[in-house]
Amino acid sequence: MTLSRRAAAVLAFLRGGAAGGVVLALATLAALVVANTPYGEVARGWLAVPLGIMAGDAAFVRPLGTWVNDALMALFFLLVGLEIRRELVEGQLASVRRAAAPGLAALGGMAMPAAIYAAFAWRNPAALRGWAIPVATDIVFSLLVLRMLGRRVPAGVRVFVTALAIIDDLAAIAVIALCYTAALDVPALVAAAGVWLGLLVLNGVGVRALAPFMLGFVALWACLARAGVHPTLAGVAVAFVVPLRERDGTSPARLLEQGLGPWVACCVLPLFAFANAGLRFGSLSLAALTDPVVPGIVLGLCIGKPLGVFGTTWLAVRLRLVRLPAQLTWRLLGGGAVLCGIGFTMSLFIGTLAFPDGARAAEVKAAVFFASLLSATAAVVVLRWMTRGPGYSVSPSLRNGE
Repeated sequence: MTLSRRAAAVLAFLRGGAAGGVVLALATLAALVVANTPYGEVARGWLAVPLGIMAGDAAFVRPLGTWVNDALMALFFLLVGLEIRRELVEGQLASVRRAAAPGLAALGGMAMPAAIYAAFAWRNPAALRGWAIPVATDIVFSLLVLRMLGRRVPAGVRVFVTALAIIDDLAAIAVIALCYTAALDVPALVAAAGVWLGLLVLNGVGVRALAPFMLGFVALWACLARAGVHPTLAGVAVAFVVPLRERDGTSPARLLEQGLGPWVACCVLPLFAFANAGLRFGSLSLAALTDPVVPGIVLGLCIGKPLGVFGTTWLAVRLRLVRLPAQLTWRLLGGGAVLCGIGFTMSLFIGTLAFPDGARAAEVKAAVFFASLLSATAAVVVLRWMTRGPGYSVSPSLRNGE
């Protein structure tokens, strides 16, 4: 194989939906292995190294781990924002009719896990801060599981789960903005609004180059970090002002999404996982596992997510508010609902916001790992059983859940 063909093969792999999940899984495994060896202390030391910019008396210095969580994850949120915007304009969420079923399912799939978590942590205000940890679905691992099952799972299931996860992410972003924001610095917040409005004006006057928008992204990130709002939200804010309409056959937003995709899937998320998924098994104890955070997360993801997704959809169909999408039967919806219990990336991320001082870090990681692994395994078993038989196909008579 020539060098150019090898490069093309690598690029195709990185752009494939399964690539990010594979690399993310390997990074998570590496984090677990390193954390339980003498090199774990070395890794933690590196993550604590201060990095930043100093100019006279002014300084902007953060530990390396904070740069990973706040700066690199802003790129992830930028990509998520671009995907959400594309789906709202021309994809599965482009009309109320298309978005209704996954939208209601997503809301139910967030409310039920939050309620279950709150039921366990109600008498513990410190633990109750983590109520949002089990509400989000990890789209990368969810799609990886669906790809593992191959063509036996109809495209309708993949479309429904993808749309649900995107709406889920959008709602999780709103939760982060509203519930995990520190005391606000009003001047910095005004500066952030000015930067965003400036980018909106650039879009309006027809600026097509990506460079001004990326410079604005950096400026907005810095303003939000100063303002006390989590700076990763800069990614979503900029995603909605990058020009989307095509001109001369190109769309800046699509070019940015295509360019960011491989880097986020195979660099940003794995680095985040390596920095945050290092669970030391020796740090766990029976007392830690009985902390209300653990059953709240595990039952919230494994029980609350499927019940919320399936129950809300069933009720909406019975009330004739929505119809099941094509190729999605009640049995397949049940398997897809179980799949939504994979929280992982967003759950770990919200965990770092809920307990920023590192308290309960081991409990959060252990609960998220166990719940996500259990949900993934159960989803594979359920979906394979639902689609068993060599001649399996979706009957047209079942396309509306009949």
